[in-house]
Formats: sequence, C-alpha cells, structure tokens
Amino acid sequence: MNYNHFFQDAIEQLHDEKRYRVFADIERVTGTFPRALMHNNGASREITIWCSNDYLGMGHHKDVIAALCETAQKTGAGAGGTRNISGNNHHLVQLEAELADLHGKEAGLVFSSGFVSNEATISTIARLLPDCLILSDELNHASMIEGVRRSGAEKKIFRHNDLSHLESLLQAAGAERAKLIVFESIYSMDGDIAPIGEIAGLAEKYNALTYIDEVHAVGMYGPRGGGITDRDTLSHRMDIIEGTLGKAFGGMGGYITGSQAIIDAVRSYAPGFIFTTALPPSVAAAATAAIRHLKNSQSERGLQQRNAQRTKDVLVKAGLPVMPTQTHIVPILVGDPDLCKQATDRLLEKHGIYIQPINYPTVPRGTERLRITPTPFHGDLLIDELREALLETWQALGIAFTEAKKPAVVETTRIIPLTVSKAGG
Repeated sequence: MNYNHFFQDAIEQLHDEKRYRVFADIERVTGTFPRALMHNNGASREITIWCSNDYLGMGHHKDVIAALCETAQKTGAGAGGTRNISGNNHHLVQLEAELADLHGKEAGLVFSSGFVSNEATISTIARLLPDCLILSDELNHASMIEGVRRSGAEKKIFRHNDLSHLESLLQAAGAERAKLIVFESIYSMDGDIAPIGEIAGLAEKYNALTYIDEVHAVGMYGPRGGGITDRDTLSHRMDIIEGTLGKAFGGMGGYITGSQAIIDAVRSYAPGFIFTTALPPSVAAAATAAIRHLKNSQSERGLQQRNAQRTKDVLVKAGLPVMPTQTHIVPILVGDPDLCKQATDRLLEKHGIYIQPINYPTVPRGTERLRITPTPFHGDLLIDELREALLETWQALGIAFTEAKKPAVVETTRIIPLTVSKAGG
C-alpha cells in the first residue's frame, strides 16, 4: 500500500476546492506592530498585518515583555513537566488567581490553549453529570464541537442565538435532567453577540448549567476587560466562563473560571489538563502582566474601538461589502473561495497587506470572506491605505460591490469528514 498516495490525494482535494492554505513566513518585530517582515526566498519586505488576533497589541507591550524576560531569566525556559508531576509553579498559581478575580469567580484553571480548555472542560463536565444533555449553538467554535463529541453525551443543536428554539429544547428535556448550555459571547467570523442575559434566564428557569466562551471578548470589553459578561454585568449568572490568553492578552494558553467544585473536578478528571505539559512560568507571568494592565487601563480598548468603527465607516462609504457586525471584527464578504484567495494574494503581493482568506469549513460555503481586525495601532493612514488597496483589488478581480447582509446559516458544523474518493487507485 502506498500510504503517501492517500495523503497526497487529501491535499489535492483541498486544492481542487480552493481551500488549500499557504502560511506566509512572517516575523513580528517588537515596536513596529502592525508592521512586520515577510520572508520569501531569502528576501524580506515590510507588510502590514490586518488579521491579527493580538487585538490590543499586548504581545508587544513593554510590561508584558519585561515580565516574560525577567521570569525566564529566573526560572528557565520550560515548566518541567505536567502540573500533576513536576510542572506546577508559582506563576501559574498567580495567573489563575488573577483570572478568577477578573471574572468574579472562586477559582480558575489554565490550559495549554483555548482549544484544549474548551475540548477538555466541556467533555469532562458532561461526562461527570449523569445523563447530561448538551445544548450547543450551531455556530460554536470547532473546539467546543469537539468537546461535545468527546463527552459522549446526547446533544441538541439550537439555531444561532435563537432563544425560542433553545427554550423548546430545554422544556422538552425536563427540569430534572442535567443540562449544559454551551455558547460564545462573540462569534468571531460574523462579529455578533449572544443574548447572554436571556440565555442565563432560560438556564435559571429550566435548571441548566451555562458555559460561555469569551475568547474574542476578554481584554476587549468591560471596565476591567472581563469580556461581554463584564461589560453587561452578567458574569455572576454564568457558571463557567472560558477564555484565552492568546488574543487580547497577547500571549498563549486557555483557561476556565467557575466555582471551586467545578474547577477542581475538571482539574482532577480532564485528560487534556492532566497529561499536558504546563505553560512555562515566563508565559504565565507575561499573561498576568497583561491582565493586570488591562484591568486598569482603558486606553487600549478605547483606541481599538475607535479604529474599528472608523474602519467600518470608511469601507462602507467606499461601497465595499462590509458585513453587519456589533463588535471589533470587520468581515468583508467575497462569497467565492477562489476569489477570496486571489484577493488576499493580490493584497499581499501588490499592496503589502496581509489578510488571510476565510473559507469553508470555518464559514459556510458561499460566505467566504476577509476578516479584518483593527487594533489601537491601525490609525487613519493605515485605514485609508486599506480602503484604496481593497478598492483596487475588488476592481481588478471583478468582485461584486454588493451590500453584505448577514448570511443565513446553512450548515450546523464546522468540522467536515475527510472523504477522498481518488485515493487507492
């Protein structure tokens, strides 16, 4: 059997569907964000990044870098192992206390990534609860979907942000059955916000646990950067708040916060936590520095929100198909995977603007888009440069300048089975 033939056919399928991803060789340079260097065949050129999840530029903040470097000098490069054996450290303990305080919870638990925190926590909680029913928003992130699958629990998918549908499913389950509602505060591809208060009300009415993913909101919203639940004073009505250290906080890692009992149960039972090497002390210290700064500083959030709104206003006025959004995420509809890739290639090669194409399965087919994330450092000059580059690209490629309405959801999962019909011949 020629095993490589199967893998090559799988890659060819992605090429045929215009979904093959190419990773640019990019070097972020401290002090120049959102400018960066792109390397290609031994040559380098300066580009502007417009799709970074380092939403506030905290990955380049002097206090964060200082905490990282000073801690690495004192404690070394790695954690030394899993936290259950040899990898626990004081900086992780401090970080978890800082996160619990951020969300007004009794305890926190840090994971190696946001994907792992979702997958491990959802699957563990649902396994521990007897006959648990999971109710999951149809646009939940792949990590949440994976957690639901791995739990082995029965699941019901409710239509995106549809309170009536969710209530009908809760009602049918009955008050006595264990129920877990999993959803996001901000959905990162459309930039819309969940009706958190109303979902909390339904959970209270039908005796369900709530699990909210705030990864695209922590650091960004609320008087202390605790997310949409912080902004809307709803943190106390959520049982588990999950977040990331890898976006607005500028580092890496994921976490959950909740009651002491829930956190201790996940710590004690989740394989994704138990058998994973701990975050290095330096990474934990950097995250703590970012969280502490954003608990007290409004300047980064204020300037980011100003730049995001101006970006929307400028692009809409230019006639570009900006999809309606309530948040800092600015999606521009293309609607075709090939044109989407051509557009991002042209923006990079001709204009030095780096934006990754967003294609299926991240978004439903027919809603392919560019996803732009302005930061505090994307000022008026860069916004105007972006507008001109997008107009030139749209005209050169013949992309439609149509009004971008929020597309209807046509698929209920963003994980696709691998089916390669060519293999084995």
